Amino acid sequence: MRVLLVEDDRMIGESIRAALKQDGSAVDWVRDGRSAESTLATEQFDLVLLDLGLPQRDGLEILRAMRLRHDQTPVIVLTARDALQDRVAGLDAGADDYLVKPFELEELAARIRAVTRRKAGRAEPAIEVGDVRLDPSMRQVTRGGEPVVLSAREYAVLEALMSRPGAILSRAQLEDRLYGWGDAIESNAVSVYVHQLRRKLGSDFIRNVRGVGYYVGRPEVSR
Repeated sequence: MRVLLVEDDRMIGESIRAALKQDGSAVDWVRDGRSAESTLATEQFDLVLLDLGLPQRDGLEILRAMRLRHDQTPVIVLTARDALQDRVAGLDAGADDYLVKPFELEELAARIRAVTRRKAGRAEPAIEVGDVRLDPSMRQVTRGGEPVVLSAREYAVLEALMSRPGAILSRAQLEDRLYGWGDAIESNAVSVYVHQLRRKLGSDFIRNVRGVGYYVGRPEVSR
């Protein structure tokens, strides 16, 4: 998952980024409203974590502008503004969730999973493709009921593919879910992780279309 973190507090931002990267997410971090606007105008993310009290432009204005231009990227507001009218304003402006500081990182992770699940149109947390089952709430993967141990980045690649069964994801799309700004991207990293996943889940579980990308399940048919 590629996440844009918009947070001006260094300590909070570093804690959130470290926790999400440990879970295998690619996290890009900006610390003011103008930087957030320019980033959102040029790049795509799976989720935005948005503080409201930002330098240069308020987070609520950024959120309203996103929705006005029909940007449907899920947004979780992270803020110290805990008054009822502030929560109502954030949700009415288009936030998918609203979390008041201070909060536990475990709760943030749960809310991210819930928002991501709703975006995908799933009621159940677990995703199943064939005999492989991925449970984001527990970060567990099983094959035929038996647990499969994955590294954080193996898990990130598998989650990206299983979240959209049949869709072909390019190498660049998978790299976006593995690396944030400033991370060194190894030229063959995706191929290595796919090879490792095939070894653990079966050689034919992840398929590839040469020169296009990778998919799991039945490929989508263009009409």
